[in-house]
Amino acid sequence: MRGVTGRAGCGHGGRGEGAEALLVRVAAGDHQAFEELYGLVSGPVFGLVRRVVRDPAQSEEVVQEVLLELWRSAGRFDPARGSALSWILTLAHRRAVDRVRSARAAGEREQREALRAGEPAFDHVTEEVEAGLEREWVRRCLRRLTDLQRQSVTLAYYDGYTYREVAERLALPLGTVKTRMRDGLNRLRGCLGGAA
Repeated sequence: MRGVTGRAGCGHGGRGEGAEALLVRVAAGDHQAFEELYGLVSGPVFGLVRRVVRDPAQSEEVVQEVLLELWRSAGRFDPARGSALSWILTLAHRRAVDRVRSARAAGEREQREALRAGEPAFDHVTEEVEAGLEREWVRRCLRRLTDLQRQSVTLAYYDGYTYREVAERLALPLGTVKTRMRDGLNRLRGCLGGAA
């Protein structure tokens, strides 16, 4: 798997307008620029956050927080200090680490309170079993996708590629990849909804 942080130096994902120019427009309140920037960076941001946080649902929450922070703080981007993607991934990494620390602190608080109350501590074995079952459900649902859908989703959400990079890797038009991704994610959502 290709590391997301290894690509942090690039300023754009191959679209007509680079992330730096889009950030300038986002800072001015341009919603269209934010949509374009979202499409450009959401894959790499999710890939990075997923590696740090690990839990898929928590990772999605963190990504949404990062993108909201991006909308609010685009004006703080300073191109003299590095590329736009580098800055965005730094925001994502900080937010992901904060989430992990917060979860760890909450778990430690629960254990201390349980010890004080004389109750058994949180069952880590049960948590590991549940996480294993969740991973197996995701694998099963991924197997239900077409080969192209599975490849596209895996490259974008687990390897951190942008949609354009997925299209280049698969030698397909960008529109085809976007359609397959949308269809694949809808099928995954439906399948995983049945697992709940």
